[in-house]
Amino acid sequence: MKSTKIIYWVTTSIICLFASTGIFFMNSEMAIKGTEHLGIPRYLSLEVSIGQFIGMLLLIIPAVPARFKEWAYVGFGILYLTALNAHLAVGDTIAEILMPVLFFGLLLTSYLSYHKLRA
Repeated sequence: MKSTKIIYWVTTSIICLFASTGIFFMNSEMAIKGTEHLGIPRYLSLEVSIGQFIGMLLLIIPAVPARFKEWAYVGFGILYLTALNAHLAVGDTIAEILMPVLFFGLLLTSYLSYHKLRA
């Protein structure tokens, strides 16, 4: 049980840390060029950043009801699968393609350990 709790908090913290850096650097030149490269409109990257911030809060705050945490997991899952699809569509390098796969794996690990803790 203790190892499950550690796994949950480590994976969830990594996801939330990644989401928070995306929020703070969404106006950086690198982020703007990256979204242009993927063909993502500027307004959509702003909406995704706001969604990541809300999802991060839902996952990291323990008192949030399970129903909201479930939707945060769904939102992050869609985000990472869409990112994978975008990188594949523009023919990016393996490293760029593997990044959303890695984060989807962390998300899945967090999700499974969350449910193990609730049981």
